[in-house]
Amino acid sequence: MDISSIQDQLIARFPNQPPVVDSTGDLLTLTVNKEVILETIKFLKEELGFDFLTDLTGIHYPDRELPLGVIYHLHNFRTNARIRVKAFLAINTPEIESMTSLFAAANWMERETYDFFGIQFINHPKLERILNVEYLDYFPLRKEYPLEDQTREDKDDRFFGR
Repeated sequence: MDISSIQDQLIARFPNQPPVVDSTGDLLTLTVNKEVILETIKFLKEELGFDFLTDLTGIHYPDRELPLGVIYHLHNFRTNARIRVKAFLAINTPEIESMTSLFAAANWMERETYDFFGIQFINHPKLERILNVEYLDYFPLRKEYPLEDQTREDKDDRFFGR
């Protein structure tokens, strides 16, 4: 299964919201609208044979218009093909459809992504923190913290080019 074939099939399947395809890196990467993420992953699984969810995680790019992202890595064992699918979300409404209906393994990966990035997975069976304490009032992997300790007094800014 070659890249152009996958790309053509996805564009034919989703003509109103075609994925942005990037094949320049080590892996074919699709960036899709969050509204069609479940349909896209389902199509990749059922029609193109990407039936193994290798990984699911979040990412935070604070300077982008849609700063939060969910990244899925899928594997087709029959052809040994791999694919990366990305969807980006607004920081004030970080919601995306859960993949637990397609992949049982998505359960824990989505819980971990929620725990660290605050991304809400709609229709997840039990979305709650699994690694951090329940009363934690922030999401540790979001880049919403100062890069330096503002209370330090032992640092001389002249040595850091400031």
